[in-house]
This record gives sequence, structure tokens and C-alpha cells, in this order.
Amino acid sequence: MSVPSRDSMTPAERRAGMSLAAIFALRMLGLFLILPVFAVHASGIPGGDNLTLVGLAIGAYGLTQACLQIAYGAASDRFGRKPVIVFGLILFVAGSIVAALADDIQMIIAGRVLQGAGAISAAVTALAADLTRDQHRTKVMAMIGSSIGLVFALSMVAAPLLYAAVGMDGIFWLTALLAAGAIGVVLWVVPEAPPVPRANGGSFIDVLRDGQLMRLNFGVFALHLIQTTMWVMVPAALVASGGLPMPEHWKVYLPAVLLSFVVMVPAVILAERHDRLKQVFNAAIVLLALVQFGLWLWGDGLVPLALLLTLFFVAFNVLEATQPSWISRIAAPHAKGTALGVYNTLQSIGLFMGGLLGGWLGQRFGPGAVSLVCGVLALVWLALSSGMHPPALRTVPAAKS
Repeated sequence: MSVPSRDSMTPAERRAGMSLAAIFALRMLGLFLILPVFAVHASGIPGGDNLTLVGLAIGAYGLTQACLQIAYGAASDRFGRKPVIVFGLILFVAGSIVAALADDIQMIIAGRVLQGAGAISAAVTALAADLTRDQHRTKVMAMIGSSIGLVFALSMVAAPLLYAAVGMDGIFWLTALLAAGAIGVVLWVVPEAPPVPRANGGSFIDVLRDGQLMRLNFGVFALHLIQTTMWVMVPAALVASGGLPMPEHWKVYLPAVLLSFVVMVPAVILAERHDRLKQVFNAAIVLLALVQFGLWLWGDGLVPLALLLTLFFVAFNVLEATQPSWISRIAAPHAKGTALGVYNTLQSIGLFMGGLLGGWLGQRFGPGAVSLVCGVLALVWLALSSGMHPPALRTVPAAKS
């Protein structure tokens, strides 16, 4: 059997990328399915007339994820990636069941909080890093990021139809079923990971002291705060200023996501193969800021909204693919799970704060204030990232199968 060249992914790497992307997709589909229909559903249940509580229900799972990501990442360094991922998915199933049985918004928030207790993102991305070589890691992270974008687009199309057919409780039951399916993927499809090197102590403190890692952590916080605030405000904007009824929002979301992939793929190839990671990364942050200021100044009408959403997905998908690859390449091997735990903690805080801040700012000052604040946050991120040093690409031989 011929040995794959250094520029070719091995079958094991392709299998790892696709199976781990499937785990993320099955889990995130359940989270995304509530986005286009929950505000309408909430208006008919006790407590659902409060926009702040609606935003909290959307972002609540980020709160417990923020509390537990570091613990899950560190546990995966100590006990192995797969057992930690399975445990987290079991908690996610339990939270989905609580939300399915809820009859008011407070119980739905409780279910979302329990969903967030299945904080597996750090362990999954650490496992992806374990199973891939440096020269293909961005590609695998792009698979994971692309799967999230695709299931988001799918949820925009499917959610109104599912809500009409089975109601909100049925969507939460489906979420539980999808997470159970993800457990099967972990156990029987994902390749076995190599042993994790043992830490010599101090790995958590080392992560916090690393300025490069902490800049990436701020970046993922900013990215996911901006993303969540958008989904508190954008659906209403498409109805009010775009004149597009909610069941037809997929006509904007689906083309926007698909077109963004056409741009994202060559951007990731440029970053990976031509050592342009920092340039591509900063360009995506600039684009993210321009989208937010565009929504602030020029966010009325269907065509401007559709164009700005497409550009947002380009920036988001590029950043979602490059950031975890960057952090996994500069973190110490024995602390990779811990580093990704801190990273995903800041991601989860961003998700939680985005839902809460988006709802509060939108209710107090209107959607323009939300976009303006997010644009300024993106500029702060750009200033911090401009001093970063991209990691040197290490070409690692393919493992023998």
C-alpha cells in the first residue's frame, strides 16, 4: 500500500473529520431548530412576552457551557476524549427532555441550562487535533465549522415545518434523539485516539499566562457574542423591513450559507497551504466589523439584509475554521484539552452574553444599537489580533495504518 503524500489526508483523518463534524452537526441542529420559531412559540406560553427572557432561553445553554468547558477539557486530558464526550451527550439528552416537558419559559430555560451542561466542544476539538496532522488541521476544523453552517441553514428550512407538524415539544424530543445518535457515532464511528500525554502540573495557569492563547480566547468570545445577538434581532428585521414572512426566511439563509462556503473554501486553502493564516484571519475580522456597521447604517430592505448576511457567514465560517486550528497548534500537547476548554468557555460566555445583551439592547435602544456595539467589539478584536504571531506549520508524517 502506498503511503499518502504529506498534502493528502489519510483515510483515518478523513473519517475522523467527517465523524466529528457529524457529532457537532447532530448536536447543533437540535440547538438551532428553536431559533426561527421560538419567539413565536414563547408568546403563547407563561413568561414568553418578556423579550429578555426569550433572549435568555436562546442563550441559556451557553451559561452552563461556560462553567464546565474547562472542566470537560481537563477531564478529557486525564480520562480520555471519548468517555467525556459520551457523558456530555447524555446530559444534553436529559436537558432536551426537560425542555420537551416544559409548559412555561422558566422550565424551558432550565432545560436549556441542562443542555449546556453537556459541554463537549473542547473535548471534540481536542480529539480532532489528536487525530489529525498540523497540515490538515484547519481543513478538519473547516469540516466541523461547515457542518455547523449547513445544519443552521437546514434548521431555518425545517423548523417551521417541524413546528407545524409536532410543536415545540416535538422539536425538543427530536433534539434528544439526535444527541442519542451522536453517542452512537462517538462509540462506533470515530477512530480511536492516541494516548494523551500526561501533564506535569500548572497547565491551566500556563494557558492563562499565554498572551497568544488569550487573544484567541477573546476572539471566540467576540465572534459568538456577535453571532447570537444577530439571531435575536435579524429574524424580526427580515419580517419588518424585509417584508419576508417567517416561514420563508430560509430563502435568505440557505443561499447565504451556500455562497459563503464558495468563498470560505479558497480562503482556508490560502491560509493553510500558502502560510497566510494571519492575513486571512484579520481580513475575516475586518469583514465581520463591516457587516455590523452595515447593519447599523444600511440594514433596511431585503436585498441589503441578504447581502450582509452572506458576508457575515463568510467571515464567521472562516474564523470558525481557523481559530480552533490555531489554538490547537500553539497549545502544549499535555494541555491541549485544557487550552481548548478555556477557549470554549469564552465561546460559551459569548453565546450567553449575546442572547442576553442582544435582547436587552434591542428592547431598550433598538436593533441599530445592537449592531453598533457589535461593530465596535469587532474593531477591538482586530486591534488585539494585529499583534499575534501565526504558528509555524509543522509537517508531520502520516501515521501508518
